Amino acid sequence: MTPKSLENAALYYLQRFSSSSENLRRVMMRRVYRSANHHGTDPEEGAEIIDALIKRYNEVGLLDDAQFAKARAGSLNRRGSSARGIRAKLAEKGVASDVITETLERLKDEDSDPEFSAAVTLARKRRLGPFRIKGDRTELKEKDMAALARAGFNYDIVQKIIGAETSEELEKEVEQNIYG
Repeated sequence: MTPKSLENAALYYLQRFSSSSENLRRVMMRRVYRSANHHGTDPEEGAEIIDALIKRYNEVGLLDDAQFAKARAGSLNRRGSSARGIRAKLAEKGVASDVITETLERLKDEDSDPEFSAAVTLARKRRLGPFRIKGDRTELKEKDMAALARAGFNYDIVQKIIGAETSEELEKEVEQNIYG
C-alpha cells in the first residue's frame, strides 16, 4: 500500500460513509493487513501512514467524532433506540465514552425526554401495548414489556407505555416533550 492509495481509499470510504476516527482506522488497517499478507510488506508502515492521514483529517475537519456521534445518536434515537443501545453502538464505532456521554446529554436539548420518545417510537414500530391492532393486550402484556426491556428501556418507561390506555395519549406526551 502506498500513501497515495491509502489516502484514496480513505477518501472514497468517507465519501460513502460517515465515520469516527477509530472506525476509519479499523477499516483502513484491515486493508493494510490484507495487502501485507498478499505482498509481504510491513503493516507497521501502513499504520504510520493511516495515523498521519487521520490526524490530518481531524485537523481539517473531515473527521469529527463529536459531530459523528451527534448525528448517529439523533438518528438512532428517532428510530427507537434506547440510550443504552445508542451508547453501545457508538462505543462499537470507537467513539470515546466522554463524547458519548456529552452527545446523550445534548439529545435533551431537542427533546426533554428522548428516552421516552424513543420507547414510544419502538412501541409504535413493533405494535406493542396500545399500538397493538388486535388481540388481547392483557395476555400479551408481559411479552410487550419484555420486548421493550430487551431494547434497553428502564422499567418505569416500559410500565408507562404498556399501561397507557390509548396510543394518542402517548403521542401527545411525546409532542409535548419535543415542542414544549
